[in-house]
Amino acid sequence: MVDVSQCKIGFIGFGNMASAMADGWIASGAVPAGNLYACAGRYEALVPRCEARGMHALADAAEVVDAADVVVIAIKPYMIESVLPPLAGALASKAILSVAAGWGCDRYEELLAGTHHLSTVPNTPVSINEGVIACEKEHTLDDAETELVHGLLELLGSVVQVESRLLSVAGTVGGCSPAFIAMVIEALGDAAVKHGIPRATAYQMVSQMVAGTAKLQLATGAHPGAMKDAVCSPGGTTIRGVAELEAAGMRSAFIRAIDAIEG
Repeated sequence: MVDVSQCKIGFIGFGNMASAMADGWIASGAVPAGNLYACAGRYEALVPRCEARGMHALADAAEVVDAADVVVIAIKPYMIESVLPPLAGALASKAILSVAAGWGCDRYEELLAGTHHLSTVPNTPVSINEGVIACEKEHTLDDAETELVHGLLELLGSVVQVESRLLSVAGTVGGCSPAFIAMVIEALGDAAVKHGIPRATAYQMVSQMVAGTAKLQLATGAHPGAMKDAVCSPGGTTIRGVAELEAAGMRSAFIRAIDAIEG
């Protein structure tokens, strides 16, 4: 992997996703906290958040661009057209990493022609280096920048490259689904509590079950249906539970959730 220890990373915007990425890079041990810089709309609130991480809080976006080698665009998508154009000259010599929904390569080319940029959609588990980061295949980074940026992203989890037309849905599945799985964990935890298991123990059991099942699928490449069948004995307890979930429309509910976001 490319050496990222000397890379300086600047965040324009420091909300939940940017802070999750910063936490993941720091937790990786490969990116010193002192190499991270950030600006945000409320400087007085930014300072303690940065100081707690060992990062640098800067007053404005121009200072971030000046300090950084890689600039992470993490402001609200509607702000991009007003915030970035005045910085176009300074950004021309930087690698731009966007995490703004709806801003793919074509839109950045219209707004910041001549800059080097890559659009991505990460999810919040990047904070513990277990994220999924959807990356648009089309980008304008040069070879050295591509190696550097992908090296940084791989510290945060699994990097998946997708066609431009699929970036939105990939981001939806990867970025929104943690909320859905958290609801599943909560619901199964409630069921365990209903039957007498203390809540903390219930959440520990369910969360480990989710993590273990996911790791098993990744390790084996097994079809999820086959994994389900492996637990369902004929006439057994699990298949009765599966039948109830099917009757409740669990599968279609998840599909409709994605449809609702993408529609």
